[in-house]
Amino acid sequence: MSRPRLARDLNPAGAVAALALFAVLAAVFLTATFPAAAGFEAGASITAGIGYALFDMADQSPLVTEGFLVSFILIAIVLDAALDGAILLARREDGSVLDRVREGGDD
Repeated sequence: MSRPRLARDLNPAGAVAALALFAVLAAVFLTATFPAAAGFEAGASITAGIGYALFDMADQSPLVTEGFLVSFILIAIVLDAALDGAILLARREDGSVLDRVREGGDD
């Protein structure tokens, strides 16, 4: 078995693009201004407000939760992608050890 070697024939364009992207994102985040945080009144059901927004009944909700709807859907997409990735990684390949044990083969 040989030890890993450092690759010396890499193209520096990817590194330059990554650094440029980092510089742009850092400039955007450092110069962004956000309004002061506003809370909800006591006893307000944020979950119910998100439910009203999901079913396009936001005019009936006592809360304004449209901002939560985007983050709620994005988190759902990310969790779905993670679940799909976990299923893909957990899938057995043909000729795995468990298949040989079930067939009664000895190795």
